[in-house]
Amino acid sequence: MAVAHRIAVISGKGGVGKSTISLNLALALAGTGAKVGLLDADVYGPDIPVMVNLTRRKPLRFWDLASARKTLELEPVERFGVKIMSVGFLLAEQQALALPGPMSSLVLHQLATSVDWGELEYLVIDFPPGASEVQQQLLSLLRPSGALIVVSPQDVAHLDAKKVLDLLQRLGIPVLGGFENFSALDCPHCGEPIEVFPTVAPERSIWSLGIDRLGRLPLDPTVARAAETGRPLVATDPTGPPATAFHQLATAIAAALS
Repeated sequence: MAVAHRIAVISGKGGVGKSTISLNLALALAGTGAKVGLLDADVYGPDIPVMVNLTRRKPLRFWDLASARKTLELEPVERFGVKIMSVGFLLAEQQALALPGPMSSLVLHQLATSVDWGELEYLVIDFPPGASEVQQQLLSLLRPSGALIVVSPQDVAHLDAKKVLDLLQRLGIPVLGGFENFSALDCPHCGEPIEVFPTVAPERSIWSLGIDRLGRLPLDPTVARAAETGRPLVATDPTGPPATAFHQLATAIAAALS
C-alpha cells in the first residue's frame, strides 16, 4: 500500500462545508486521471456517506472493534471513481460515536492505519473541525503532505482557523492554502453578489497571514441539493460553475504538492 500525497481538509469550526469541499476536491482530482482516495475522519459528524448515497443500517458493536485490535483491515468502497472510507460506514446512520477516550483512540487508529487503499496518488482526508486532541492525534498518525484550510467569510471562522493554523505549524505540516465557502449569494435576478454573512475584516483574516486563497464558492442551492441527494456536482454537472471552482482548486492543490 502506498499513498503519494495525503491532503488534510480541515477547518476551525463546523458548518463551513468542509465535507462538501473534501468530496468534490477528491472527485476533481480523480477527474485528472489520478488514483484518489477519500477518508472521512470526521468522527463527530461523518456526512460523506450521505453525500454519496451509502449509509449503514446495522449498528456497530463496539466490542467487536475492540477485540479486533490491529488485525482489522478496512476495505474502502469505490464511488464515482474514488475509493472512500468513513466512520459512517462502521456506524448506523443514526448511531453516535459515544465512547470512552481509549476506545475513541482505537477507532481513530483503525481509520488512520488499517484501510487497504492500494496505490493512490492522492488521499483526501476530511478532518473533524477544531484544533484539539482528536485533530492532533489524526495529524500525527496520518502525517499529511499538506493541509487545505476551509473557511466561510465570517470573523469567527477565520479566528478558529487561526487556531488550526497554529496546530499545523507546531506539527510541521505545510499549509497548501485556504478555500472560502459561502463567499456570497449570486442574485438570481440581477446576478449581483449578495453578502449573506458579515465578512471578516481583511487584517483579521487568515489571508493577512500569508495563506493563499486557492478558490471560493458562492452560496448555491444546487450544491446543497447535490449533497442531499447523494449526487455530488463534480460527478453530475462537471462543467457547471461550482464544479469549475473545484477543478481549479484541484489544479492548484496538485501544483502546490508537485
